[in-house]
Amino acid sequence: MSVPGTAREARPASVLRLAMPRGRGWAKAVAAGTLSALCAVALLAASGYLITRAAEHPPILYLTLVMVGVRAFALGRAVLRYVDRLSGHDASFRQLAVVRTEMYRRLASIAPAGLGSSGRGDLLTRLVTDTDRLQDLPIRVVGPLVSAGVTALLSVAAVAFVSPPAALVLLLALGVAALVGTVVTSVVATRSDRETAADRGHVADLVLDTVRTLDVFAAYGTLEQRLEHIARLDDRVTRAVRRRGAVESLVGALVGLVGGAAVLGVLAVGAPAVVSGALDGPLWALAVFVPLALFEVVGVVPLAVLTLRRVRAAAQRVEQVVPAELPAGLVPEPDAAAPAEELAVPATVTVRVRDLSVRWPGAAAPAVDGVSFDLEPGEVVVLRGPSGSGKSTLVDALVRFVDHTGSYTLDGVEARALHPDAVRARVGLIEQDPFVFDQSVRQNLLFARETATDDELLAVLDRVGLGDWVARRGGLDAGVGERGTLVSGGQAHRLALARALLHAFPVLVLDEPTADVDPDLGDAVLRDLVGTARAAGRTLLVVSHVPVPADLVDRTLRMADGRLLAA
Repeated sequence: MSVPGTAREARPASVLRLAMPRGRGWAKAVAAGTLSALCAVALLAASGYLITRAAEHPPILYLTLVMVGVRAFALGRAVLRYVDRLSGHDASFRQLAVVRTEMYRRLASIAPAGLGSSGRGDLLTRLVTDTDRLQDLPIRVVGPLVSAGVTALLSVAAVAFVSPPAALVLLLALGVAALVGTVVTSVVATRSDRETAADRGHVADLVLDTVRTLDVFAAYGTLEQRLEHIARLDDRVTRAVRRRGAVESLVGALVGLVGGAAVLGVLAVGAPAVVSGALDGPLWALAVFVPLALFEVVGVVPLAVLTLRRVRAAAQRVEQVVPAELPAGLVPEPDAAAPAEELAVPATVTVRVRDLSVRWPGAAAPAVDGVSFDLEPGEVVVLRGPSGSGKSTLVDALVRFVDHTGSYTLDGVEARALHPDAVRARVGLIEQDPFVFDQSVRQNLLFARETATDDELLAVLDRVGLGDWVARRGGLDAGVGERGTLVSGGQAHRLALARALLHAFPVLVLDEPTADVDPDLGDAVLRDLVGTARAAGRTLLVVSHVPVPADLVDRTLRMADGRLLAA
């Protein structure tokens, strides 16, 4: 689990249950797959019987029914296989959409506070590659296992009707194939799946990190070493995939050998009865041909078991990052949307915090302990303290990213009694590293208020001091680059402030607004941000580990070791 201080063994059962489709479409796919497998066995058995009986030169009427059966089984196998593939993939893909929706719903409940130790590349791999792999559960595991199981039982019963000793031989061969194909090779495959899934996520992390910081590696002359490290890890993934392919090939060969041995065994136990006349020759031929087709059907069982292990490994990785049960300390996202009256935000909000404490899941001590303060409408308050003093944790509690004990009220209403969206509509956060979308300036503003006109967008950009910059860049359609690479740290904070002003938060929290700004420009940027917010009538909490000019603020709070210090 990627929550700070938490260690847990993921249980992938909930993810696997979610990946299984339900309804008539999936039932039709399983039924069609089973009937197609039965047709394949019946086709070969009927063909063997037809050839043997025809060698006795009986009247043609004795062969007509079998000839019709051969044609019916041949057509049925092809048509039913098509229905199986069509219905099965349709049901699986539809269920995969449900899985993705549920994964993002869970992600919304734990982000951002619950994702602190998850790398972006690894998270992307889990939510895309590992989630996509879940579609193998119905298509390549459950469906084939059901079809093979039903076909094997009916085939053994049919052979027993002809020759009980031959049925025993066939049943023994099926048991040996299952043992050799699954138990013997599963240990190798399980280790390969775990290593491959983890390494693939690590490679994605390294590649993404290298691309984002390519200039740093180039400047320090370490790019070649970095690329060599990625190549070595990628080679390990490739070797694991090849090893898995070798295991699957070995399984197929072993199952084929057992199938051949089953045919020889049926021949051996049935030959004396045929010679003595106790067993009809064409019926014996039917029993001999059954293992040939049956082992082609049941040959997918070991591969299905190996695929199940791969799917379970993927489900475990998904469950680790988006668990079904929300860890203690995080704020659940309700299924229902916030009521309209809660989302109706007043112009001003009074904040009261009393004895507020925050404990990260699994942590021995609280990160914030017994904090009390007020934020009056229109007030500018600075929260200072060294790194690690609990400032960012307190901010996460104010915007309900983490849960708290004690009292935290907005206009006298406990924050826990409000929908999290209602709290975040009143308390806006401009984080230390504001996220800038790889879109135009217009699109970076419109998501704060979709109905805003271009004139309103230009006006709010003027208020935050970006009007001339946008004009020089060509207007609202100017791009800002991936994650804002074409804007400076100060411009990113101004753009985030413009979004906050458009959204009209009554209370704004600025988390380290000068962290990415040149020290010589820090005061100027801070004065602009605070002045703009104050002019708009916003209540402002400025979180900073560096001094803030006293003429900009009304009060200063100091924090250390998770507590507020006396004034």
